[in-house]
Amino acid sequence: MQATAGGAPRRAWNRSRGILTLASALGALVVLMPILAVLLNLLRPASPVWAHVAGTLIPRYAANTFWLVAGTTAATACLGVGAAWLVATWRFPLRGVVEWALILPLAVPTYVLTYAYYELLAFGGPVQGALRAAFGLGPGGYWFPNLASLPGAVFILSLALYPYVYLAARAAFLQQSGTVMEVSRTLGCSPTGAFVRVMLPLARPSIAVGLSLVAMESIADYGAVSLLGVQTFTTGIYKAWFSMGDPVAASQLAALLLLGVLALVLLERLSRRGRVANTGADHHFKGAGALPPGRGALALLACLLPVLLGFVVPALTLLSMLSRIGVEGVDWRFAELAGRSLALALITALLAVGLGLLMVYGARIAASPWPRALNRLAATGYAIPGPVIAIGTLVPLAAFDNAVDALAERYLGVSTGLLLTGGTTILVLAYLARFMTTSLGAIEAGFAKVRPSIEDAASILGAGAFRRLAAVHTPIVWPALGTALLLVFVDVMKELPATLILRPFNFDTLAVRTFNLARDERIAEAALPALALVAVGLLPVILLSRRIARRG
Repeated sequence: MQATAGGAPRRAWNRSRGILTLASALGALVVLMPILAVLLNLLRPASPVWAHVAGTLIPRYAANTFWLVAGTTAATACLGVGAAWLVATWRFPLRGVVEWALILPLAVPTYVLTYAYYELLAFGGPVQGALRAAFGLGPGGYWFPNLASLPGAVFILSLALYPYVYLAARAAFLQQSGTVMEVSRTLGCSPTGAFVRVMLPLARPSIAVGLSLVAMESIADYGAVSLLGVQTFTTGIYKAWFSMGDPVAASQLAALLLLGVLALVLLERLSRRGRVANTGADHHFKGAGALPPGRGALALLACLLPVLLGFVVPALTLLSMLSRIGVEGVDWRFAELAGRSLALALITALLAVGLGLLMVYGARIAASPWPRALNRLAATGYAIPGPVIAIGTLVPLAAFDNAVDALAERYLGVSTGLLLTGGTTILVLAYLARFMTTSLGAIEAGFAKVRPSIEDAASILGAGAFRRLAAVHTPIVWPALGTALLLVFVDVMKELPATLILRPFNFDTLAVRTFNLARDERIAEAALPALALVAVGLLPVILLSRRIARRG
């Protein structure tokens, strides 16, 4: 580069690279610290509580977690791939509406969805009440599915998570080569046969990514399974820590769960190795045509059903409950809880975007592969369940606080207290470890659009690394920074398990308050904070739906 040919400019350029590499190292450290802290607990001696957990509870946790993941991935595969095939392949009434409406369930946290359906399907709820009134049934005179069960948890998680598979499959179907599809039709394949023999195999890598996200979210879920009484690893971690009073046993459970998640991530990456989706440079598949009126109505119904069950029904249920309690029933702490949640989410989002910007830019201009490798490590945090992140963050920071306090007592005669773990600092660090992936992904997508010619022009004009970042790159990637900020903000607002474990005493957020009220069966009081979380969750959904509508 011409601007760095001299000694002083080159030294300044290398200093900038060094600072940016440190940013990547910091981002990787935030994620690796809880992972290593949790894994090291496997080396600690077993406690009596751990002996009880290992002998009697782990088999149950493992079986329930396995069947929860298996059932949810199977159901989301059917819902997501089926809906994606219909909207990508066929024309039917209101197709343009359902194409983006199918992602609306992403706005509803699983614990809010559980709480809404628990109210709707309970013995005293409107559904069973209507059945008894319509058929003259008495209590105990009929069978009704029990939502508080493993199949009930699969039902809830499937409705909440199928959009991950739908988005991945829809994108894969729309990008497939039109020539391949035309050849398959020429060889006598029906539209359904072409889907099974051609479209589905070509889209398998993308679908596998969506299903892996579903599996990771199912493993990490705490709110839904806890409310439904399903014992999984995440509920076991919380129980070992707070009910049994043994942080070591909780940490060792978290380590086992982490090993399972890492194995799942490795399996997913190995399954995609060597598979390339055919996106064809000639032209993309445009669909097979319009469906007849009868089949078109069935296709519309099939696409609307998951939207109704996953978004419309729970939203209307929450609104109905809120209208019943009136103004006098509104939680007087709502404004305080909303303020706390907004502040935590905004601080975390700003830190994640600022650090992510430095990390992505540093990897872009780096002469060595280390910044890119560190960024990939930092991007693994989203796969780690919230309880694992929480325990892995708490253990080393608590040790740091205790060490600093002991030194201050010894040499200064004062107590420093809990510097990092006694307030919200530890919450922000845990959120960063969990959601840096979201920030990095959005910012990397923005930097991919920066043309090399722009950087060459800045180099010729002698701009330094940070001046380029401020004057050239940031204005170009500003929309991506806004997207990253929004996504991290919403993720933090909805985060439950890490907040439950790490929050200071008597410190609630909207997510924690909603969960606690639902757990205490104060159903109506939970309606307002639950609706607030759904409204916040709609923000990225609206952004995504606008992009889907623009791209057709």
